[in-house]
Amino acid sequence: MAIGIIFAAFSKALSQMGDRRFRKVFLLGIGLTLALLIAAYAALLTLLQWLGAHELLANLIGDATWVGGLINVTSLIFVVVLSVFLMVPVASAITSMFLDEVAQAVEDKHYPHLPDAPRVPFAEALRDTLSFLGLLIAANLLALVLYVLLPPFAPLIFWGLNGFLLGREYFTLAAMRRVGRTEAKALWKRHMPTLWAAGVLMAMPLSIPLINLMIPILGAATFTQIYHMLEGNGR
Repeated sequence: MAIGIIFAAFSKALSQMGDRRFRKVFLLGIGLTLALLIAAYAALLTLLQWLGAHELLANLIGDATWVGGLINVTSLIFVVVLSVFLMVPVASAITSMFLDEVAQAVEDKHYPHLPDAPRVPFAEALRDTLSFLGLLIAANLLALVLYVLLPPFAPLIFWGLNGFLLGREYFTLAAMRRVGRTEAKALWKRHMPTLWAAGVLMAMPLSIPLINLMIPILGAATFTQIYHMLEGNGR
């Protein structure tokens, strides 16, 4: 396992966090994530209205003017609690759609001698993003069961699961810009212990509010660095 490469890549990525293009992707990712959560709240309210939740609750407890407000507040609390678990996975998935810009910023600064990588078509990036988003949400919702059943191991499960997913996705996306999807997956399998460990390093700060929102950008930059280091692309 190339521990030295992991920390060298992480250090370089951390030193570039002030990059203008990094900030642009960060703001886009957070903006789209908040929009998605607001849309989810609106959809939940629509569903409750369609199911007649207001009328059902009013019939159970009697006619009361505060029933609608109670349902609205309860649904808002539900979405806020859900966002605690899903905010970072969703932000990570959305950021993956803009990873090309982060990777290009890394290469412009640290690997300017390399030829330009072909741009990933938007349709392909969107497809990968939706696939990753579905996988992240499903995996983290299933993990909630394990958190309840095995509370002492909840942090280890969270780090291990999200470390694996983030490591696989970000490395594959970074590598496929240069060698294509098939070879990128082969490289992932060849270096999986190193990449999983790097993913865990990215996953560990996910439980720290505010800092966790920077992890998608930091992860994208780190795994771009790791790819080039593993491939020996330094000058």
